[in-house]
Amino acid sequence: MSDINSTLHIFEIVCEDMSLEKPTYIHKMLLREKEKSATEHKEFMHLYLAGNHPQLTTERITDSDCLVLLKTLKTNRFVRSIDLRYNVITDKGAITLGKLLEGNKSIEEINIMCNDFGPDGGTALARCLHVNTTLKVLRLNGNKIGNKGGMSFAQALQVNRTLESLDIGDADLTIECLIALATVLRENRSLKALNVNRPILWTVSEEPTDHFTRMIKVNKGLKELHLQKFNMRDFGAFRFAENLVFNFTLTYLNLNCNHITQDGVKELSKVLKLNTGLKILDLGYNRMEDDGALFLAEAIGSFNTTLECLNIVSNNIGPVGLCAMANALNHNSTLTSLYIWGNHFDDSVCTAFAEHLHTERLLEQNCDISSYVVDGKLYLCQSGYIIRRHYYYAPIYGDDVPEWQIRGEFHRSTVHHVEIIQDIN
Repeated sequence: MSDINSTLHIFEIVCEDMSLEKPTYIHKMLLREKEKSATEHKEFMHLYLAGNHPQLTTERITDSDCLVLLKTLKTNRFVRSIDLRYNVITDKGAITLGKLLEGNKSIEEINIMCNDFGPDGGTALARCLHVNTTLKVLRLNGNKIGNKGGMSFAQALQVNRTLESLDIGDADLTIECLIALATVLRENRSLKALNVNRPILWTVSEEPTDHFTRMIKVNKGLKELHLQKFNMRDFGAFRFAENLVFNFTLTYLNLNCNHITQDGVKELSKVLKLNTGLKILDLGYNRMEDDGALFLAEAIGSFNTTLECLNIVSNNIGPVGLCAMANALNHNSTLTSLYIWGNHFDDSVCTAFAEHLHTERLLEQNCDISSYVVDGKLYLCQSGYIIRRHYYYAPIYGDDVPEWQIRGEFHRSTVHHVEIIQDIN
């Protein structure tokens, strides 16, 4: 099964053997691909089955639909990636998908974020990684796999050497499995991206943060690490600063939504002065204030030549800190993306950043602000661009639709003609 025709044929046979009506959504997407193949030859297919596209479906993929997918795709070589986000797959369906990944030798990416499975489903998906040698990207964000599921993935990463990106953020991970993951990644060199956002932590001692910083010191494979809502304080930022100076592999560090103040930012700015491998630093929704922004501005304006993207939204930064950041852009040509909304603007801030926007030092798609004038006075407003813009959701209309998202069809509104009767009186 290496083309859409054979895939569709097997799908129909499977539904007939199971005495099921063809699942509407799956059938529709396969037929859509068949129509496209009449004008465009494709060697592989992305099977889009996301449940949040209202123009494609009003139904959601269920556990029984997962069984149909298992029997249709187990030996399939045409489908290389599957998008199952925002559906109603439970533990039973996740176990079925685990069996699919055990048998299939072609699927490289699967997205099952924001479904309804828990520890048993997460464990089944982790166990398939013990034998699977083709899967590169696995996204389970928003499924409450808990400590049991997290420990299963820590065990799997001891064996698997092909998975490159794992997203188990917002999954109710606990301290135990976080420490296990950090310990395993001291030796694992194949994983390039890890998301463990919003764990369930019952301590303020930052033990998980300390283990991750120790891992960063020796890990030579990880390029992207997301520790959003990690209850991190200045101690955690200190530990990161101490160990990041030994790491030239990590390019993206997400410390969004923590409790880092100016003291922690001061230490991180010292790392930026040393020009490590960091290209993206997300410090949004922390507490750096003006002093923290001044530390960053000094590092960016006078020393750093590697950082490309910085997020400092909602950090209680005033005009002093923001103007310092704007001035730093005059002396730095590497930083091309900057996100600052949610701080305190005045006329000086509006003028400073509007100049960068008008001279295209900051392009519209690389920042979260745009400028406008009312009654001769300059203002800044928030634009629609944010960091990781299409990770959780993407539009179906307009110029900002990514390649993987299926565009919505534009329907003209019905034109109603109302007869006008002239009043001769």
